Amino acid sequence: MSENCNQSCSSCSEDCAERKEQKVDFFEKPHEMSSIKKVIGIVSGKGGVGKSLVTSMLAVTMNRMGYHTAILDADITGPSIPKAFGIIEKAKGSEFGLFPVKTKTGIDIMSINLILENDTDPVLWRGPIIAGTVKQFWTDVIWSDIDFMFIDMPPGTGDVPLTVFQSIAVDGIIVVTSPQELVSMIVSKAVKMAEMMNIPIIGLVENMSYFKCPDNGKDYQIFGDSHIEEIADKHNLKVLAKLPIDSKVSAACDRGMIEFFEGNWLESIAQKLERMEEK
Repeated sequence: MSENCNQSCSSCSEDCAERKEQKVDFFEKPHEMSSIKKVIGIVSGKGGVGKSLVTSMLAVTMNRMGYHTAILDADITGPSIPKAFGIIEKAKGSEFGLFPVKTKTGIDIMSINLILENDTDPVLWRGPIIAGTVKQFWTDVIWSDIDFMFIDMPPGTGDVPLTVFQSIAVDGIIVVTSPQELVSMIVSKAVKMAEMMNIPIIGLVENMSYFKCPDNGKDYQIFGDSHIEEIADKHNLKVLAKLPIDSKVSAACDRGMIEFFEGNWLESIAQKLERMEEK
């Protein structure tokens, strides 16, 4: 320690044994009237791999198991969650804050499309404003008695994922991918970002993994051989599920009826999340 030490470690460049590191907590507190037990981020390295579908189906699966679930739609420029659930009403507020919209089975949803006058209005905002909006969905929305909140992230490693990881105490993330080899490289970027920011990675989900022919019952890999096992081994992660190509899923989303789709592909993930909640 220098004889001129003033105990102001945060502004000192000396690397002495008595240095006192000051931990900076970037996490934002949720609304004072909110109650949220677990927060799970759903991420992908690129768009079009089914991240929003996995988010929706996980919320539905956990809801069926008796948990109160919610979805924070952080994909501001490409929101698709309200469409999948058939939500047409707008979010309402009071002097206390903004309230999420409830789906037919009681899942709480907040998305930019629940605030815009018209669903087709484009969001022509720059990154910092978009990231700030996502943060407000956490701090200004009243999330009541939520057991599991799922955050539908935009693809990539840009402003919004960075803001979420720095501002919200995420309990873990699930990475969604598809079988193409190019996607494997991009997924590694998303995984490495989470590792660099010390965000727990629950595991990987491969969407569009195969197509089951209704005529002969055989599985066909439409997009070629899967590389998800290689990614999992490389990063010491688990493959949580492999989802097939199923036109009934697309039809359910188009009709706003994803809550009533009977697919059980994500039940093993739901059980894993349930064990997290018990701990």
